[in-house]
Amino acid sequence: MLNDLDLSGIQDEHARALLVRLLNLIEDLSADLRAAQAENQRLRDEINRLKGEQGKPTVKPDTPPPSTDHSSERERHQPTERVKRGKRATITIDREQTLRIDRATLPLDVEFKGYEDVVVQDLVIRTDNVCFHKEVFYSPTAGQSYRAPLPRGYSGEFGPGVKALTLVLYFGCLMSEAKIRELLVNVGLQIAEGTLSNLLIKDQDAFHAEKDAVYRAGLHSSPWQHIDDTSTRVNGQNQHCQVVCNPLYTAYQTTAAKDRLTIIDVLCNGQPRRFRLNAEALGYLNQVQVSQLTRQRLMQLPWEQDLDETALAHLLTIHLPALSDLQRKWISDALAVAAYHAQTEWPIVRLLICDDAPQFTWVTADLALCWIHEGRHYKKLTPWVATHRAALDDFLTDFWDFYAELLAYRDRPTPAERVRLTAAFDSLFATTTDYWALNDRIAKTRAKKAALLLVLSHPEIPLHNNPAELGARQRVRKRDVSFGPRTAEGAKAWDTFMSLADTTRKLGVSFYHYIHDRVTGANQLPALADIIDERAHELNLGASWAGA
Repeated sequence: MLNDLDLSGIQDEHARALLVRLLNLIEDLSADLRAAQAENQRLRDEINRLKGEQGKPTVKPDTPPPSTDHSSERERHQPTERVKRGKRATITIDREQTLRIDRATLPLDVEFKGYEDVVVQDLVIRTDNVCFHKEVFYSPTAGQSYRAPLPRGYSGEFGPGVKALTLVLYFGCLMSEAKIRELLVNVGLQIAEGTLSNLLIKDQDAFHAEKDAVYRAGLHSSPWQHIDDTSTRVNGQNQHCQVVCNPLYTAYQTTAAKDRLTIIDVLCNGQPRRFRLNAEALGYLNQVQVSQLTRQRLMQLPWEQDLDETALAHLLTIHLPALSDLQRKWISDALAVAAYHAQTEWPIVRLLICDDAPQFTWVTADLALCWIHEGRHYKKLTPWVATHRAALDDFLTDFWDFYAELLAYRDRPTPAERVRLTAAFDSLFATTTDYWALNDRIAKTRAKKAALLLVLSHPEIPLHNNPAELGARQRVRKRDVSFGPRTAEGAKAWDTFMSLADTTRKLGVSFYHYIHDRVTGANQLPALADIIDERAHELNLGASWAGA
């Protein structure tokens, strides 16, 4: 069989080259066949649906086939010894009760030996409906009534306990509104669907302000940030959820697009767009080969001055009316990046850890690519020929061995090891095999050398973008349960409370206690932004940038 053919015993170079070409042609044809089969099945399913029937059911196997299992967890996983920790010392005791024995049932010679402690955890879920009798006074001279105020934290028909619980269940536990209402009704509350929805999204200005403060502190806490995005829907319309994070916080923002201008909007927390013509902007335009004549005409725009979007569009229409859409996009992007780097209102991110999507380029001084994402490209290769499968397996073994060496470097960086790992990268990604698709993939990775090896200059940055991807996964799970918000106000509530939920988790703060503290107006817990500032000072997440 051709797919089991061993080329190592073939001495004739011409014959070997012909066989290599033949086997790679077989790989291409088998890939085309798989794609055609999948497309045919999709079309059959669509025809059946148009006829009012059902398509082929999707039955997921216990073990995903190699063509769909792109996870690298098995290769990169490093098992650690599990240590069982006692939990009793961390349990808060709410009350104590002494249990006694009826001494009449005991032998006469018993001696009292003290107490044996047994800790039992329990939860009380019940209504606490209160009828407040508010004093009312009336002043005839003032023509005004005076009423006693409700206690702190109370407003409307429902108290702080209900408000805090609904927020935590919906955003922290990712429950649906229907299930939350079902729980509350079973406990004994009478609450309408619309009222519950309003409790989740209305009058949340204080939480929105704290989320903004968290985001500002998070951006300030380190010169590098993770970023990723996932699809979301607002009122049934496709939009995007941007996730920015580091070890101390997570921030979500829902956007209509995901281009480069949107990324700058996200890093500036939705501030009005600004554009600035300066030497940096011209440098970007030179990189994308905007003509010298166009760059000369751009010099008629104000130099080193911020412009809003309307003013820029007006000036471009006057001075460069013949610009194509692509040229206009390049100019807008270049001037927006320059304005972002010149502004002082928000911390400027110096390095993004992300995938190689084009919207992330230019925005920061450096771009560190995710090694896990890079490894997935190799996992997507599905060779049919046995020798090609062996070549891919051997290369992936070397790939993850090198990844492990980079992890070790992060813990103990030295100049000598930096030089050695740079040379090791060059050697590994100079590998050539008889499997042409693998060779193409290796060449693409080799071209990303600078972005993949930034860890050698900045050992504190992670080698992967898992934190942002996990944040995006939380949004996907929420989307699966609740589909999506129906208003801009609802989308803002989703962003705010999911940001606060993940940030409290990273800071080791109870999301329930935090929400209850804020809803009741107690404000005994410190501001999350203050905790981030304190932890950032302890962790020193930008150590390699010190003095730069």
